[in-house]
Amino acid sequence: MLRLLPFVVELALLVFCLIDCIQSDGDRVRNLSKGWWIALIVFLPIAGGVAWLVAGRPQSPRRQVAWPATATAGYPEYERPRRFTEDPTEEERRRAEERRSDELHQQMLRDWESQLRAREQPGEPPSAPPAARGDA
Repeated sequence: MLRLLPFVVELALLVFCLIDCIQSDGDRVRNLSKGWWIALIVFLPIAGGVAWLVAGRPQSPRRQVAWPATATAGYPEYERPRRFTEDPTEEERRRAEERRSDELHQQMLRDWESQLRAREQPGEPPSAPPAARGDA
């Protein structure tokens, strides 16, 4: 088992460096072109992989978004980071919209409760659902 360890480490280094090199932006790769780095990693697995990690890999971190063409890149709509704005009119508009929505929900609840109370008035037999009456 211990005899396989160098081969496993070499294979892991080769695969990691090759995938990392292929996924790197071509204009951010250092010292050689991307094609030369891929050839070096494939033909000299240990030396090419170590050279890639030391001298070829881009130093700056990758972009945070997976798909730079979209603003939501990688986030579902409800988890998308919002822009921080200090515009007081925008904040007041958002709060007014929330208040209007809350008032609408409260009115709907009041209407529903009054309808339930009207159905439960004593002296009136409860009406059957339309499917039970046979006029569906």
